[in-house]
Amino acid sequence: MPNTVARLNPPTQPAFDVHAFLESGGVSRKVVQRKSGQVIYSQGDPCDSVFYIQDGGAKLRVLSHAGKEAIVAMLDTGDFFGEGALAGQPLRMTTAIAVGATSLLVIEKAQMTRLLHEQHALSDRFLAYVLARNIRVEADLVDHLFNSSEKRLARALLLLARFGKPEAPHRVLPRISQETLAEMVGTTRSRVNYFMNKFKKLGFIEYNGDLKINDSLLTVVLHD
Repeated sequence: MPNTVARLNPPTQPAFDVHAFLESGGVSRKVVQRKSGQVIYSQGDPCDSVFYIQDGGAKLRVLSHAGKEAIVAMLDTGDFFGEGALAGQPLRMTTAIAVGATSLLVIEKAQMTRLLHEQHALSDRFLAYVLARNIRVEADLVDHLFNSSEKRLARALLLLARFGKPEAPHRVLPRISQETLAEMVGTTRSRVNYFMNKFKKLGFIEYNGDLKINDSLLTVVLHD
C-alpha cells in the first residue's frame, strides 16, 4: 500500500512571479473580490478565463449526475485554477467557491494564450507549475483508491497546513467545517468527527476556533 512522504509532498512548485509574467506581455488585468462561500464560477459555465489567487483561497467542487458532491481541490494564495480554458475545455468541470475573503486576478483566455506563446521562459515556468499541480491530483487519486478514510483525513490536514513546504509553512488553519473535510476525504461527517477527536486526544491536532496541525500527525499517514 503506497504510504510515502514523497507522495504526501510531491515536488515543490517553482516560485512564480505572476505580476512580472503579466506585465512582460502587456496583459490587461481584472481583479475581482469574493466573500467567503461566494461562487467564483459554476460547473457548466463557459470556460473562458484563468484565475490567479492574489489573496485568500478557493475550493473546487464537483457535482455528479446522481447528485453527489465532492471537493477535488483546496487552493491557496499563489495558485492558478481554471487553466482548462487553455486546453480548449468549453465548459467548467467544477464549481469554484471562495474560502475566506478572496482577491482574484482574472486573465482572459486569448490574452493568456498569446502570452504563453510569446514569453517562452515564463511559459516554461507556468508549465512546470501546472505539471506540479497534476502530480498532486494524481497523488490524491492514489490516496483515495488505496488508503483508509483516517489516513486520507490526516493527509488532507497536513496538505492544508502545507506540511514540508520550505517557505514558512502554515501550521494553524482558519476554521474549516467538518462537512468540508468530509467532502474532501470522501466519507461522512460523523467519521470525520470521530477521527478529529481521536487526533486531538493523541496530540496530533489542537483546535479551539482555529485548527493547529502538529507534525506528529504524519505518523497516521506512515503507519501500516
